[in-house]
Parts: sequence; C-alpha cells; structure tokens
Amino acid sequence: MNLQTHSLFGRFLKDERGQIIPWMTFLSVLVIGAGGITVDLGRAYVCYRQLQATTDAAALAGAYAMGQGSATTDTVTSAVDLYTSTTGGANFNTNLPSPTRSVTFSCVTDSAMVAAPCQASGTGYNVVRVTQTATIPTFFIRVLSVMGVNSARSLTLTSTATATMASGQNDQVNVAMVVDSTASMQTQDNDASCGNTRIYCALQGVRTMLGLLAPCTASTSKSSATCTPYDQVSLLTFPTVASTTASLSAETDCKTSTTPSVVPYTTPAAGATWSAPTGGAGTYQITDYASDWTASNSVGGSLSSSSTLVNGSGGTSGNCGLDAKGGDGTYYAGAIYAAQSSLVAAKAAAPGSRNVMIILSDGDASASSGKMVDSKGKNVGNNGNTYPSLDDQCHQAITAAQYAASNGTTVYTIAYGASSSGCSTDKGSLSITPCQAMMQMSSGYVSSTNAPNFYSDATATQNKGQCTSGSNPNLSLKGIFGNISAQLTKARLIPNNIT
Repeated sequence: MNLQTHSLFGRFLKDERGQIIPWMTFLSVLVIGAGGITVDLGRAYVCYRQLQATTDAAALAGAYAMGQGSATTDTVTSAVDLYTSTTGGANFNTNLPSPTRSVTFSCVTDSAMVAAPCQASGTGYNVVRVTQTATIPTFFIRVLSVMGVNSARSLTLTSTATATMASGQNDQVNVAMVVDSTASMQTQDNDASCGNTRIYCALQGVRTMLGLLAPCTASTSKSSATCTPYDQVSLLTFPTVASTTASLSAETDCKTSTTPSVVPYTTPAAGATWSAPTGGAGTYQITDYASDWTASNSVGGSLSSSSTLVNGSGGTSGNCGLDAKGGDGTYYAGAIYAAQSSLVAAKAAAPGSRNVMIILSDGDASASSGKMVDSKGKNVGNNGNTYPSLDDQCHQAITAAQYAASNGTTVYTIAYGASSSGCSTDKGSLSITPCQAMMQMSSGYVSSTNAPNFYSDATATQNKGQCTSGSNPNLSLKGIFGNISAQLTKARLIPNNIT
C-alpha cells in the first residue's frame, strides 16, 4: 500500500459525517413515542371520562326507573339504554365507536348505603350496575410499527357504575298518613308478606316508610343533640275519635279496655285553618307532625320507643299501635280535609318543604245516619253530592282529594282489599266502585291505566284480584310504602363493590 492510499484510508476511518443518522432514527422513535403517549393517551383519558359520565348517567336512570311501580328488568334496561353511549342512546358519541354495555341487578340488604327494600321495586331488586366498553384507535403510537416497534393499534376502555334507588338526599316533605281503622281492618290478611290483621299489615307499611325518610337535615343527622328536623310525619285515621282518648296509652297498649272512644265523623271545611282538636272534640289526628322516630336521627336508624309516632304505628315491643275499633262505618272526606289543613300548617312551619298525603283504605264509604255532624254539631242529612252529605260519599272523598292536590299536595292512594262493588250511597250517574274511587282520588289520575300515584296491594287475600293498579302492579303492601318513599328520594351512585 503506497503512502497516498494509506492516507485516504485513514481519512475515511476518521470521517464522522453521517453518524448522526442512526441517532436521529433512534431519537425519532423516542419523540414519536412520547408524542404518541401524550396525544393518544390524552385522548384516551378524555374518551374514558366521557364513557364514565355516560355510564354514571345510565346507572342513575336505571335506579330511577327501578323505583317506578310498574318497573321490570326490561323497563329498567330500556331506561339505561336511553343514556348510554351506544347507538341510539342520548349520549352517543362519535369518539366512542361501537361501545357495548351490560346491565346486572342485585338485591342488597346488608349495606347502610342501600336503604330501599328490594320489594319496593317491581323488579325485586334495589341495585343496578351498568358496564360500558369501547375500543378507540390510536393515531400516533401506531406509527411506531413502521419503524419496527410493536405498538398498540387501539385502546380498550371500560367503565362501571352502580346505583340504588331511594338512598340519596330526599326532598323535604311533610307526610300525612291517613290510615283506615274501621272494623274491616280487623280482618285477617293471610298474605305471605304479612300474615296478620290488615291494620297490623298497614302499620308495618308505615314503619317501612319511616325507615326510608330523613328525620333530620344531612348536616345534623348523626347527632341527637343537634338534630334539625327535616321530614315530618303525622298519623291520622278514621273514624273520628275523641281527642282525649287519641293518646299514646289509649292507642298502643294492646288493651281493649283502653281503646279510643269513637265519636261521629266531624266535617271540617275545605281550607279551614288548622287547629288540633282538644278536649272531647272529635279528631282524625293521632300524632302530631314529628321527626323523632329514630334515636340516631339518620335514615334507616332503629325506630325509637320514645316516639309517639313509632308507638302509634306499632313499632315497639308490647305496643299494638293504632286500633281498628270501627263503629261508625266509613266516611273519609272529612279526614282528607283535616289532613290537608294540617299539612298547610306543617309547610308554613317548614318553608321550602312539600306536602304529601297517603290514604290507605278499602275505598268503600257508606256511613249511616247519625254518624256525621256538621260544624254546629248537628247530624248531617242527605244533601246530594254536596259536602257534607250522606249521599255520594265516595265522590265526596274524590272531591276532597282533588282539592288537596289542587293546593299543592301530592296524594298517594293505597287500595287495600278494595272490592269491585260498593260505594252504595253513590247512585245513578255517580255510581262508582271502591277501587275506582281510590284510583280517582290519587294525584295525576288520568285513566284506569294512567294513575301514577294509585297503588293496590296485589298480594292481599281479601278481595284479591278485584282491584289492580295498571301503573303500579305486583307490589306487596310493604313494597308499596317503599315505592312511595322512592318517589320522595333520589337515586344515588354507590361503590361498585356493593352488590
């Protein structure tokens, strides 16, 4: 090798031109990879949040639908689908191509976060879980495959949400519980969900509802010392009893010798200013509006034995609660007007609250002569369909309930053992059945198939099958009270591990 050749070879070995190319290739992979991670994963995070939001919305929609009296797993699933990101859903999003969803149900009885009983829903469940899965393509990360890097061409996103009905913050309500205590309520209901006298079963339903209402505001619900009343409940009944005997001892000690004295039905005027009767005057109210039914002051707390409301509804050992003594037949227009007046006063004392009336009866009204008195204490006669009157007693009740509804009260009616015949004082063009009367008394009544606030105990043994609710079928008495509570509260999301 001559000197010139040696010199050229040496320069070639020392020449560093072009050595940046491998480094540029390597750095390009890093830059593109970092950009891919930033852009693609950033986009994936946004898509995931969108997917989770729609899953939350779908679960809440399902929990709300679960609280409807006509709920089935199919209707709940349909409500879920309305809010998913799937095709046709209200939250369909082109960023989430072809997502899938699954819906599962469960009955939870051991969690403080799930207050509603499973029988409060026609589905038989109280919790719904929704899972959505979507696969989104990557754009920058996949470019790495051109450079020989095994990179993801898509990312799979999965979101889950679990919700329950009637367990969130509820509206502040004043509830007038108007419970029939006429002689017919002494009969036995052999329904497997109760298996006792009808008055016992009715009061069991009342206690179910107490367990779902909020006695105190959220900020004071854990301390009995600082409880600020929130929901308030009053127990009313018919027939009328002497106010001096509507006391705790007379109503709850299970001794027939101390049952209340039944007096003729009073007929308070519509819109009359509320004043609780005193002395021997007839009263429909057994307990005043109270929020003291649980010592813990929280939703679902153990019922308190010191509460007249709890004792009046038979909620403590040795107390039978409201006695179905009867004696004056059935006439409930006066009870409805009295309940409405009491609700107006309760709302005035709790601004921002709303009024609810729950009327439980078999729906038949046919009090006899001498069993009703007017404001002057004189016996009421046959005055046609004009309150108060011995005539058209079922229609008078309908008018009274409609008056309450027109003045802002939501009226729920529960036909308990209602018959397909009765209302004997309503004749001619006003002929009506007890079942129809209860239906038309409910707020929002449109027709026999569209009466959202009308319930009928589908499992009661007396007159079974003679009165059904097209809007709220297949609910036991306990389930009905739970379902009404669901209308007063909000569905809520709960942790996914609660099943």
